[in-house]
Amino acid sequence: MFSYRYPRPSLTVDSVVFGIDEGSDGVCQLQVLLIKRKDDPHKGHWALPGGFVQVSDDGDQGEDLEDAAKRELLEEAGIKVDYHEQLATFGRPKRDPRGRVVSIVYYALVRSKQHVAKAGSDASRASWWPASEALRELRRHKTFDHDEILAMALKRLRAKVRYEPIIFGLVPREFSLSELQSVYEAVLERPLDRRNFRKRLLAMDLLEPVGERETGGRKAATYTFDRKNYDMQVGRGFQFAL
Repeated sequence: MFSYRYPRPSLTVDSVVFGIDEGSDGVCQLQVLLIKRKDDPHKGHWALPGGFVQVSDDGDQGEDLEDAAKRELLEEAGIKVDYHEQLATFGRPKRDPRGRVVSIVYYALVRSKQHVAKAGSDASRASWWPASEALRELRRHKTFDHDEILAMALKRLRAKVRYEPIIFGLVPREFSLSELQSVYEAVLERPLDRRNFRKRLLAMDLLEPVGERETGGRKAATYTFDRKNYDMQVGRGFQFAL
């Protein structure tokens, strides 16, 4: 077996899972999944879900990083995700009191109501938090550097929804333009001009009309996102911009 001359850091994975809570009043709220730590360090504090990657010097050398992140999500919060994207690597010295720990961070997008949080493994609780409240909670207790991770993830999400159609993973398969705008406003945390939003979105020719739905005593046209048309347009140089 090969013997390393220099000390090696521990490797962990953390996940920032964003969800959309669809209120009964039609107003959406951006949420973040947090777990309450069962063990030290930071026992009893809220944190992002994550844990150590299973590694070995023998055989296949252990887990794939993304597989480890999905496993930890399932073990700690009972959440299974499809869309999972790498955010960044966090490895500042002393970020973890247990020693030199490098973390690969992922972020995911889900609809909160379809993913009920249930604590397990080394978490005593798992819960959805409004994104702004989650950030304040992590900053208040300085749980590892999870406040910095969440701040970066929020910044990345708010930028990316403007140049990639990832927002369609947070709405039902069939949606009205009002519902879609509400989700955009929840993510961006600011109101959007209704007329300009609809004009710019429809001009991209990415929505396929599917019918009408009655909401609040009024009928609204419903659409689906045309992924095939989007991919075809991207192949021709199209750039999503909202």
